[in-house]
Amino acid sequence: MPDDWTRRRYLGVLAAAVTAGTAGCSNGPENRTPTDTPTGTPPATAGDTDPSGTRTATPTATAPRDPPESVGLEPLTTDLSAPLDVVFPPDLDARYIAQQGGVVARHGPDGLASRPFLDLRDAVTTGGEKGLLGLALHPEFARNRRFYVRYSAPGRSGLPAGYSHTFVLSEFRATEDGTRARRDSERTLLEIHEPQSNHNAGSIAFGPEGYLYVGVGDGGAGGDQGRGHVADWYDAVGGGNGQDVTENLLGSILRIDVDDRDDGKAYAVPDDNPLVGRQGLDEQYAWGLRNPWRFSFDGTDFFVGDVGQNRFEEVDLVERGGNYGWNVREGTHCFQASDCPSRTPDSVRGGEPLLDPIIEYPHEGAPVSGYSVIGGHVYRGDALPGLRGRYVFGDYVAQGRLFLATRPDDDGQWPTEPLPVASGDTGKLARIRSFGRDADGELYVVTNGEPEAGLHRIVPAGQSS
Repeated sequence: MPDDWTRRRYLGVLAAAVTAGTAGCSNGPENRTPTDTPTGTPPATAGDTDPSGTRTATPTATAPRDPPESVGLEPLTTDLSAPLDVVFPPDLDARYIAQQGGVVARHGPDGLASRPFLDLRDAVTTGGEKGLLGLALHPEFARNRRFYVRYSAPGRSGLPAGYSHTFVLSEFRATEDGTRARRDSERTLLEIHEPQSNHNAGSIAFGPEGYLYVGVGDGGAGGDQGRGHVADWYDAVGGGNGQDVTENLLGSILRIDVDDRDDGKAYAVPDDNPLVGRQGLDEQYAWGLRNPWRFSFDGTDFFVGDVGQNRFEEVDLVERGGNYGWNVREGTHCFQASDCPSRTPDSVRGGEPLLDPIIEYPHEGAPVSGYSVIGGHVYRGDALPGLRGRYVFGDYVAQGRLFLATRPDDDGQWPTEPLPVASGDTGKLARIRSFGRDADGELYVVTNGEPEAGLHRIVPAGQSS
C-alpha cells in the first residue's frame, strides 16, 4: 500500500508540526443509557481540511459572535430504528446511519434507500448497551471505499467463563458507487472480551494524521469493579481497568494504523503511541476513562465525552498519554473517597497527572445537567455564524435541550450554557444518541424522539419543518 504509506507519513509530519506535544450506565431517570432502546473560533478558510475533507480551523481562545438565541432541527429522516451514529461520504450526496440492531442505512436526496448499506444482523448481539455501536470512513474512502464498524458479537473463541460478549472492530469495503457494502469483505481487526454487558463505548474516528482512534469502556458493572476488573495502584477504591494499562485494553482510547500490519496483528501500532517501548499495551493512546461515548476531532483537538457514574458527566480534551482519572475521580471530584491524589505514584509511569475535563456538569441542579453525556462537535459551518468555533454537545436524557461550550482564554474549564431549541422542535429531542458533522462543517443530531427516531440537521430557528 505505498500510496497509503506516503499519505500517513505526510499527515503524521503535519500533525506533529501542529501539536508538538457511548454512553452508558449513569444513574438517571429509569437508569436509561444512550444504548438502552426505548422500543431508544473564527470561520475556517478555504483549503483548511482534515483527511475526510471537512473544513477545519486552528482553534482560538474565543468564538467571534454571540450564539444564536435558538436553533431549529430540520428532519432528514425519522424512519429509523435505534440510530446511533452517522457519517458523511465525501464524494456522495448521502449519509450512512448506523442503527443499534445491526443495520447501516443509506440516506440520500430521495430519502432512505430501500436496501441497507450494510446488514450485520446475523453477526451482532443486541440489548442494553450492546449492538452496532460505531462507524467511520477511511480518510480516502472516495478512492478505496474502505470503512470500519464497531459492534458487539456473541462470545467468540477464548471468551472467559462468565463473560458477556466480544467487542469486534472490523473493516469492510463498499461497492464502487458507494451504495452498498460488500458483506463478504469483512476483515476483523480487533476483538476484546467484554466481562459485562455495559460500558461498551463504541466511537471510532480517524485523527488528522490518518490513524484510527477506538473508544473502549472500562468493562462494565459499576465503579470499575467486579468480574473482569483488575487490581490497580489506587487502594481507596477497588479496581480497576481505567487505571491499568498492562492487563487489558479496557477503559482507554486506542490508536492504530489500519493501513499497515505488525506481525500477528491485522493492524500496526504507530511508533509514537505513548506506551511503545514502555510497560503497557502499545495500542493505548489515553486511559483513565469510564465509558467514552462519542468523540470527535476539530483539527488536532480531540474531544471525548466520558459518561460518569452517578454524580458528574465530563468532556475531555484528550492528549497523547493522558490519564483522565477514572476510577480515582469522577470528573474533578474524588470517587467514593473523601480525599484522592491528583497524580499517580512515582512508581506508576513516573507520577503522571490525573487530567481535568474541559467540561463537567452535574446530574441535577444546574442549567446544564443530565445523566449521560453525548459528545459532540465544534461547529465550522456557515448557516449559524454565532456557533462557529463553539462545541455543541448534549445529554442522552435530552428533554428538548442542546448544550454549548466556548473555549476560554486560559486553560480552565470551558464555560457552558444551554443552546435553546425552537419550541416546535423540542419534541424531537427526547433522547440524543450522537452528533455528526458534514464536510461543510454543519452539525446533525441523531435522536430518539417521541415517537420517532431520526436524523436532524441543526439550522437557524424558523428554517426547520
